[in-house]
Amino acid sequence: MNKSELVDALAAHTGQSKVAVKAVLEALTDEVVKTLKNGDDVALIGFGTFKATKRAARIGRNPATGATINIPETRQVKFVVSKRFKDAVK
Repeated sequence: MNKSELVDALAAHTGQSKVAVKAVLEALTDEVVKTLKNGDDVALIGFGTFKATKRAARIGRNPATGATINIPETRQVKFVVSKRFKDAVK
């Protein structure tokens, strides 16, 4: 399911217009990104938790040349699925 299909499904489920649903969905994603960028988690009860974690600097290899390269520390996003969500999908 892509974003437009999700908007269509949510509009049909809620009876709201597609424009309104799309605006809410975009606002939701913007707020999640902003919150994670600030270093906080976003917990949606019954769905899961988005977490921004740090990945330590490490040494890697260029697969083409075999040369050693330094990979800097970075932040990545993880999503931890709630138990209720996990059980519903089983």
